[in-house]
Parts: sequence; C-alpha cells; structure tokens
Amino acid sequence: MGSCESPAFWNVNIPPEQHTFSCPEYLRHLTPKDVGIIATPDSEYTAQSWDEVRQIVATNSLESFKRVPSDLRRYRSFVYRLVQDYGSVHAFLLKERLRWEEPVKPRGAPFELEDDYKILFNDWPYGVDKRIVHLVVWTKFSLAEDPKTGDLTDQARRDTEAFMEKVFYENVPRERVIWFKNWAALKSVNAVEHFHVMMYDPDPCFVQRVTQGDVPQCLREAH
Repeated sequence: MGSCESPAFWNVNIPPEQHTFSCPEYLRHLTPKDVGIIATPDSEYTAQSWDEVRQIVATNSLESFKRVPSDLRRYRSFVYRLVQDYGSVHAFLLKERLRWEEPVKPRGAPFELEDDYKILFNDWPYGVDKRIVHLVVWTKFSLAEDPKTGDLTDQARRDTEAFMEKVFYENVPRERVIWFKNWAALKSVNAVEHFHVMMYDPDPCFVQRVTQGDVPQCLREAH
C-alpha cells in the first residue's frame, strides 16, 4: 500500500526523485507564513486578482501579498546563492541591476533628473493575475517618511504622485495603475530607496520602453 503521509514542506512542488530527508539550507529559518506557502501545492494556489490587489493596497494590508509556492522556493534559493556570491542582496542590486556606485547620492531634487532613478521589473513578483505587471522604481534620493506613522510625508507623496502622473498615468488609465511603498518590516531590500508600481494589462511597448527592455531575474533564472 502507498503512503498517505504528506511530504515535508521542502519536498512539495518538486519531483519525487529530488526529495531530500533534510531541509535544504536555503529553506531553513523561514517565517511561518513562508513555510505555509511553500508547503502548498501550486495546483491549490489561486492567483490574486486585480480587485484583490487594489484592496490590499487600499487597506495597507501589504503583508497579504504572496508568491506562488514554487516561485517562493526559487526566490529563496536565489537569495541564498546571491548572498554567497555577492555578500548581500544590496551588493548584488547595486552591481548587477542598478549599476550604481556607492555612495549612492542624487544629483538633483526628487524625480528631477532621470539618472537619479531607475524603473525595473520586480525580479520575483507576487502570485497575481498574469495580466498584472509589477515594476519597482529605485531612487537615489530618499522618500521622506513621517516618523510617527511611517507613512510618506505629504510632500513626498505629492512628489511621487507628480512623477506617476508624468510617467505612468499618461500611458496607462489611472484606474489600472497603483503604487505603494512597503513598510520597513516588509522590505526585502532596505538599503536602497524604492517603491512599487503595479499595472493591469498595460501596453507591452510602454512597459518595454519605461523599463528600457529590462528582464526580471525570475525569467533569467529560468534559462
């Protein structure tokens, strides 16, 4: 008779011949949330819809974003190898993705000069509707936060909205674009300022233009 036991969480979503008795190093020390996600078969995962994404951002429930289980596994493996090769996510980001030299300093006021920011794909996007494009705007300048609330100051929000108007809202209907800045506790990269932009079914030509032909790491790693 076959065994009815569920596989260990680290053996879910991989072929039986790749199962291991012990947990791989890169999947140790995960949060309970990540363990639960990786233990979920991909076939049981439901992509978050555009309406759900908008609700998450509107209610500031950013911790509700999740990756597809197998994508989260690949992401953890990638980060583990990256830290071994580069020493930190920060070092990899500056050298390979942004190609900025330290110390990172802006030449102008927020969003004034194009070489003070860079728009790239989110390398490991959330498990959302495939029509949703997830970009990250990396900046050499800080986006000021209210120390009492952790939210952007009114001026920083006005500056960001003006940038969004010029770059995104003129190319994608406003109701199909949202942006948000992760709280510090949720950031995977703290050392370089950034915020997220998600668009529903944008023109691929616009996406290619605004990212200057960028390819996310999740696709690079697939080859």
